[in-house]
Amino acid sequence: MSACPCGSGLAYDDCCGRWHGGAAAPTAEALMRSRYSAYVLGDSDYLLATWHPSTRPAELTLDARLQWLGLDIRRCEHGGPDDEQGSVEFVARGKVNGRAERLHEVSRFVQEEGRWFYVDGELQERSGRRRR
Repeated sequence: MSACPCGSGLAYDDCCGRWHGGAAAPTAEALMRSRYSAYVLGDSDYLLATWHPSTRPAELTLDARLQWLGLDIRRCEHGGPDDEQGSVEFVARGKVNGRAERLHEVSRFVQEEGRWFYVDGELQERSGRRRR
């Protein structure tokens, strides 16, 4: 089993692979981690499916040149199994054509009918190109 791209230390199948396979992520943080893993794996269908319909783009084209290198979860507020809303502050690192990229964002999530959805995010600092 290979390690999960989200950096949890678990095997992919025991971590984000479950959510990518259709199970509902139990927390906003779990959804955030699974969305990062989906970016690493190029799974735009999962990203769109977990994006709230009120803010979801009609399509999503991922930059194949972007190589994601790691995820650091800085802070979570609410977003537990019994919450309706939550936020996750994170830093995602990557590189494009050898140039370092960093995305520092506070993402907002909502839970509806037992499923968490990404709503939007607020950049915390300007550091490379914006990616979600």
